[in-house]
Amino acid sequence: MILWLLSTRLMYGQELAAEIAKRKGEKPNPGTLYPALRDLNERGLVHFRKEGRTTVYELTAEGRSGFAEARRYFTRAFGEIIYSGIRRRE
Repeated sequence: MILWLLSTRLMYGQELAAEIAKRKGEKPNPGTLYPALRDLNERGLVHFRKEGRTTVYELTAEGRSGFAEARRYFTRAFGEIIYSGIRRRE
């Protein structure tokens, strides 16, 4: 979800937490979010920079590629489940 959110725009940590909360129904714990961001950074998928006291996160080129691959995998693994519900309603 972090990669997907950052594929839409640059975000700072609290902004990411708020966006995740909108979708999950609860805000992620900082002890979960920031280690995940640190791991993504160490793997070269996310880059961050300081803007004053705020840290802004963005996808790297490798992160965009990783997100595209994750999206393909998700579609293969779960697409039938998602699309079967849509077809039944039509």
